[in-house]
Amino acid sequence: QVQLVESGGGLVQAGDSLTLSCAASGLTFSFNTDMGWFRQAPGKEREFVAAVSARSGATRYADSVKGRFTISRDNAKNTIYLQMNSLKPEDTALYYCGIGRLASLTVVAPRFYDFWGQGTQVTVSS
Repeated sequence: QVQLVESGGGLVQAGDSLTLSCAASGLTFSFNTDMGWFRQAPGKEREFVAAVSARSGATRYADSVKGRFTISRDNAKNTIYLQMNSLKPEDTALYYCGIGRLASLTVVAPRFYDFWGQGTQVTVSS
């Protein structure tokens, strides 16, 4: 039984920063259990934001957030984070944490992720 719990979302102004957290339970990090952040805005499909390798810590980012967002992990706590800087209104979305047993840094489509949290809302005003 895998559970993911996101936290840290909120209402901020453009240019502000937020840090999201995702605590995972029921699954030990391994090379086959990459974790990532996704987001979904109203009327749009869920899209990839960032992913981190379970073992090496290597990362990958969507072009839209590269240079502004940083994903990190704490294996001891089974937790990943998303540091979001220079937020823009277009970053407004419900942010989800996911675990993908079949995912990798080159396979990041949502369909390859097996488990999801409930999401945490990030709203950026202009």
